[in-house]
Amino acid sequence: MKKITRRQFGKGVAAAAAATYAGVALPRFAFGEPLPAPLYYPKGFLWGCATASYQVEGGARDDGRGPSVWDTFSHTPGKTHDGDTGDVADDSYHLYKEDVRLLKNLGVQTYRFSISWSRVFPTGKAPVNQKGLDYYNRLVDELLANNITPYVTMFHWDLPQALPGGWENRDTSKAFADYVAYVSKHLGDRVHHFMTTNEFVCFTDLGYRYGQFAPGLKLPAAQANQVRHHGILAHGLGVQAIRANTPSGTQVGLAENATVYVPIIETDEHIEAARKATRRGNAPFLTTLMEGKYPDFYLQEEGANAPKVEPGDMEAIGSKLDFVGLNIYTPFYVRADDSPKGYVEIPYPKSAPHMASPWIILGPECTYWSVRNVCDLWKVPAIYITENGTSSDDVLTADGKVYDTDRIMYLRNHLTQLHRATQEGYPVKGYFLWSLLDNFEWADGYSKRFGIHYVDFKTLKRYPKLSAEWYKQTIAKNAVE
Repeated sequence: MKKITRRQFGKGVAAAAAATYAGVALPRFAFGEPLPAPLYYPKGFLWGCATASYQVEGGARDDGRGPSVWDTFSHTPGKTHDGDTGDVADDSYHLYKEDVRLLKNLGVQTYRFSISWSRVFPTGKAPVNQKGLDYYNRLVDELLANNITPYVTMFHWDLPQALPGGWENRDTSKAFADYVAYVSKHLGDRVHHFMTTNEFVCFTDLGYRYGQFAPGLKLPAAQANQVRHHGILAHGLGVQAIRANTPSGTQVGLAENATVYVPIIETDEHIEAARKATRRGNAPFLTTLMEGKYPDFYLQEEGANAPKVEPGDMEAIGSKLDFVGLNIYTPFYVRADDSPKGYVEIPYPKSAPHMASPWIILGPECTYWSVRNVCDLWKVPAIYITENGTSSDDVLTADGKVYDTDRIMYLRNHLTQLHRATQEGYPVKGYFLWSLLDNFEWADGYSKRFGIHYVDFKTLKRYPKLSAEWYKQTIAKNAVE
């Protein structure tokens, strides 16, 4: 191979980046060998983007919407970065057609969005707010008119404030089922893919045990475990409600940020350790859903703090799923040992690289192992990556560009690992990039940007970032380069 200087190599990389942003194919470097062959995904693989209602919609008081716990939490001093709220967010409630145009320009086949429970049922229960439902009808119709398939999440943390006791109250699980039944019945003629809930640990533990998220409580273990139970019960009742109110063939699943355990080295003993850790580390949520019962070790460890289960609960919780959605961001490394658990977690070294959000540790192999561990343990019929993406310290240049090369690095590496899973025959059906837009990032407010479109939160103008052009090219080729 012809030798090159570092300056020559740098010029080649710069030229490649510039060509990518111009929306043209990456060139072969004139001074060396061809670039590696693209990694093609299976035919029919679905590419999409994801958002959540409170993070993008705004219109917090428009057309009869009731307050959610996140309205209350974000308006409580000291709970979010700079007191940021989702009152306006990206104003997708009014600008949804513009956002659908962004999706169409990317060439995505799918769009995952969530329903604001309190927009449809302002108090969490009947009566319905027809104007709220009308918004989602318009959004679904706009997507379908642009050949984009809607994937609907029924709950993405914005619990109606008016529900007494929130997730501490078992009745909230039943109210959720009623809400899901109504919405799925009215959208089910056009929406054929539903997810019940998003990320149990975030609306249970982070909201009720650690106080970081709405409603900001710090309950003792027994009460917090009961909140967990009500969360997964709501999911199970929601699955039943969707099946009872939609046409045969409707696909039902959930979106879960299962803790991803990665073997420190890919040897048989460490691979088995990662599998054991996956089952144990996700015991109160995904493990219980997939197995239809709480694992004995979980009940033994919790002892008197174990959740109280009523007749029929586990049958609902273990309802059969058509797919499992995995939200993937960061790895947890394990190695085999001789303990009763059979593994031990390895702490991150201080030098572990991370993204703008320090909790996103760089370890793209977690995408592969998330799929492999879940499929090997529970033989699921289909997998979607329902979220994957990263924050970046994005800067809008004077010419309206954002050169988020670090986000592209993150996405390319994760998609390379996902490609490995598809090539090994795991049933991965699609990928939803988080996120279409910069948005209200929960307790981080507007300080962290996850979108592939930059949003000026003063003017609400959207700007495609370099990552949007890269993703567009990836979708068009159905391949990662």
